[in-house]
Amino acid sequence: MTMPPQTTPPKPDLAEQIAAALDWWRMAGVDQDYSDNATEWLAQADTETRGAAASEVGQSAGSDVRKPATIAAPPPPPKIGGKPDTWPETLEEFASWWLAEPSLAPGDPAKRVAPRGSNGAELMVLVAHPEAGDSDTLLSGPHGIMLAAMLKAMDIAAADTYVASALPLTMPMPDWEHLAEAGMGSVLARHVGLVQPKRLVVFGRGILPLLSHGAAQDAASVREFLHDSGASKGRTPTLVAEGLDVLLARAPARARFWHRWLDWTK
Repeated sequence: MTMPPQTTPPKPDLAEQIAAALDWWRMAGVDQDYSDNATEWLAQADTETRGAAASEVGQSAGSDVRKPATIAAPPPPPKIGGKPDTWPETLEEFASWWLAEPSLAPGDPAKRVAPRGSNGAELMVLVAHPEAGDSDTLLSGPHGIMLAAMLKAMDIAAADTYVASALPLTMPMPDWEHLAEAGMGSVLARHVGLVQPKRLVVFGRGILPLLSHGAAQDAASVREFLHDSGASKGRTPTLVAEGLDVLLARAPARARFWHRWLDWTK
């Protein structure tokens, strides 16, 4: 049997080829133009989305969108001693105030110890705080015994000496920097101003912040103390030494203090 001759189907033109390719891509689910690079329409779409979300929030909250409430900063803590215009104006008033004013020290006011002496003293002695066993008299223990011996060697009578502490009661490891910032330095300035001594000896380098000096400063560089003397300011020659506990325990420390005292009082 004779086979009929095979015929080649007609080749589609270019338009038909393009249409067929597009139909294939549509069937594959790819009918959009894609690019690996971000274009502006992405940013625009994001802006529109956020704008729509903000609009919905505004509509749900009402026409007036309230701003978040601001929290006021807490007021600064009150200064130690309260307002200076309420402080004592005489040394007698200061002694009573020293024993009763609550802000001067935490704890039981009954354990406070008053300073002793009178104003215009030849020498004012300042220590950090009372001895642990003090009750009625400041420095009534070993530190006081050593101080009495030192004053005798200095040829200064007890009646010519004013003995005070920077704090009204015993406080282990006080934070002098914090106390100075809280106002204890100003209280000390008022105290010295009411005493008006001719000289001031400070036993304890830690007290330096109350004298408006850094705790790390060389104590030998402190020459005077600027204090409150009523309506004006006064300056008192000042010597800062190691604490009485250090002098009591170390003979070399006592020798150093004695040489500094002799140089200071020439």
